[in-house]
Amino acid sequence: MLVTDEIKAPPAIQARLRKLGLVRRDDLVLHLPLRYEDETRLTPIDDAPFGVPVQVKAEVLEVSVQFRPRRQLVARVADASGELVLRFVNFYGSQTRQLEKARDDGRKLRLFGEIREGFFGAEMVHPRYRPVAENEALPPSLTPVYPTTAGVSQNALRKLILPALGAADLGELLDANWCREHRLPAFGDAVHLLHAPPPGVSEESLQGRTHPAWRRIKFDEVLAQQLSLRRAYLARRQKGAPRLSASGELARQLRAALPFALTGAQARVSAEIAADMAQPYPMQRLLQGDVGSGKTIVAALAACQAIEAGYQAAFMAPTEILAEQHYLKLRAWLEPLGIQVAWLTGSLKKAAKRAMLLQAASSAQLIVGTHALIQDSVDFARLGLAIIDEQHRFGVAQRLELRKKGEKNAPPHQLMMSATPIPRTLAMSYYADLDVSVLDELPPGRRPIRTKLVSDVRRAEVIARVRSAVATGRQAYWVCPLIEESEKLQLQTALDTHAALCAELGELRVGLVHGRLKSDEKAAAMAAFAAGEIDVLVATTVIEVGVDVPNASLMVIEHAERFGLSQLHQLRGRVGRGAHDSVCVLLYQKPLSQAARARLKIIYENTDGFEIARQDLHLRGPGEFVGSRQSGVPLLRYADLELDIDLVELARAQAEYLLRHAPDVSGKHLKRWLGSREELLKA
Repeated sequence: MLVTDEIKAPPAIQARLRKLGLVRRDDLVLHLPLRYEDETRLTPIDDAPFGVPVQVKAEVLEVSVQFRPRRQLVARVADASGELVLRFVNFYGSQTRQLEKARDDGRKLRLFGEIREGFFGAEMVHPRYRPVAENEALPPSLTPVYPTTAGVSQNALRKLILPALGAADLGELLDANWCREHRLPAFGDAVHLLHAPPPGVSEESLQGRTHPAWRRIKFDEVLAQQLSLRRAYLARRQKGAPRLSASGELARQLRAALPFALTGAQARVSAEIAADMAQPYPMQRLLQGDVGSGKTIVAALAACQAIEAGYQAAFMAPTEILAEQHYLKLRAWLEPLGIQVAWLTGSLKKAAKRAMLLQAASSAQLIVGTHALIQDSVDFARLGLAIIDEQHRFGVAQRLELRKKGEKNAPPHQLMMSATPIPRTLAMSYYADLDVSVLDELPPGRRPIRTKLVSDVRRAEVIARVRSAVATGRQAYWVCPLIEESEKLQLQTALDTHAALCAELGELRVGLVHGRLKSDEKAAAMAAFAAGEIDVLVATTVIEVGVDVPNASLMVIEHAERFGLSQLHQLRGRVGRGAHDSVCVLLYQKPLSQAARARLKIIYENTDGFEIARQDLHLRGPGEFVGSRQSGVPLLRYADLELDIDLVELARAQAEYLLRHAPDVSGKHLKRWLGSREELLKA
């Protein structure tokens, strides 16, 4: 990859700069300060407030290396107003010599740091300092402090950024009148101000990123992201895909056979998917819905359309437990309609696997399985629809492999499903390359789940609650976060908990399921629980998604403070699936960190997955939500999705306009922000 405006620096420095994402001159221009230091003024020592960064100018009176309480360099300095002690716990011999030379020559030092009360009066610990000439002018602007990495000093970055600013093309790409109308200053003015703010600029607006210059930078960043994603979206529409047009007869038969009616949301989303699949370009739709909103029946209706059109559908799930749950449910719905459903997983015996591979390559119309579906040995007769459940559990490469199983030059339509709701602001920005459907309505009859926060010291009461629930004919889950003992985390393990509950609840049937069990052992345990042959199932998070046992009405989550909000919400959704009142007990251990306390408060107060996701975004930022895409979506460095929602909406509209009416401008903008890193998002 040839970069024509590559940063000129020694190879070792270039390697370190790459860690910061700095390859081109434009990267330096857009590498903006984290904060600023005010070196534009001097403060007399006696007037300097404690605990606030200040700059003083003083002469060195005394320098010594002291050994109590530990080896340290101590200097005494003074200006006309008073004295100050400088203390260096980590220092080099060259620093000692430099301070001694300043003392002997009578040269003054310019010192920057926080003054605090020390043992011998006011002191600065590890201040930044340098000798200065008597009449040396103060800097004309605030001093930027940049994000950096080991081996790249602030001075080194400043020496690279200053010439880059002079050489880069900072010309305006957007319409000047449009920018004024939306309170966006010129791009070049914004960049120069943020790298070198004049003294009169409000430091608060700079640090808080509310200054108009920051508004312009944040808008341009979001615009680049929107342009990249929308270009990817449009590029996919240029590809061919099988038109899965059908009369809808199979889907009507399935709906008529169901013991329940579709919700309005399910009917609406099914219509959106059906329209997409009838197009000659590949559907790329994300179906998101809260726990229990009925995504599986929507997927089944989509499969019916593909099958009626003469194609196959594949349904891939991340775990064997979840895949088998889907297989059993889909077979019960579809086989009575004459649809052949196959089951393919890595744990199948050789003969069974060979038979399933043969069916996939010939007669099977719906193939359900795990990652086994994307192995080289799997060939589909005519794959037209790929359904991926819990899509965030799969990497880009895995989703691409399933797409490659379609006919040559005609990739299958793709329906990705997620029970982890994506906040609206996140969907608008990071998922702008996908069509998103939302199931925002729960099926009637779903009873609300009561959530209780219980300290670990009341464990005996929780065990009594389990015994009481089973006595009324119900079943219970007891979830633990680890399989084996970890001294570091000191978490109760599934194995120990299973043994303890067997002892405490000797009259009950206590089962165990975790990720280290063989597939057939896991399946047997889950089948026994579903059949009511196990009263209490001790489990790790393998039961997080897809497990559906209507008779289970009590969920106990051990060490709930260790789980993320999404996991807690998913686990809680394993109960409340029948006609009985259900309870989720969050068993936590004190002391709670501030973050854990915030998470438990959110999950206790909310049952709506979208609201939980919104608050989770506020707590954690977008990184983990977006990281689950495992793709080339450009992460936002400067914009804040919650605070800058107006900019996201503005950038979406402007991206559509530029792509339609000014493609050359969109290309230049992307080059400025992403350079050669812009990728068409393939999955």
